[in-house]
Amino acid sequence: MKNRVTGLGGFFFKTKNPNKIKEWYKNHLGLNTDQYGCTFWWKDKEGNDCSTQWSPMNEDTSYFKPSEKQFMMNFRVENLKQLLVELEKEGVTIVGEVEEYEYGKFGWILDPEGNKLELWEPVDKAFL
Repeated sequence: MKNRVTGLGGFFFKTKNPNKIKEWYKNHLGLNTDQYGCTFWWKDKEGNDCSTQWSPMNEDTSYFKPSEKQFMMNFRVENLKQLLVELEKEGVTIVGEVEEYEYGKFGWILDPEGNKLELWEPVDKAFL
């Protein structure tokens, strides 16, 4: 596969009070926050609309499991299912099953330090 990761899809982190921290970032850094955090819009090299998500989550979230880390990164990828096949052949730990939504396909892996990484084959236009 030529292009595995095409960009940063998002950064998710645990916090004691997601609403309070979103308000702080809105007030002091001007982030356009909503219930999910903040979506940053940009164009890829072909001029397509793309998004990157910044999301504070409750400190008791189980979304990062099996990782015990306080954060999780999301990477934008092409052809998620094929990438997961290749990563598994390379000995990378796959977490769970691929999930599909109108805004893309998601898969998860662990890096050597136990960080859970979310891989996203996006459908950005679903957010427009």
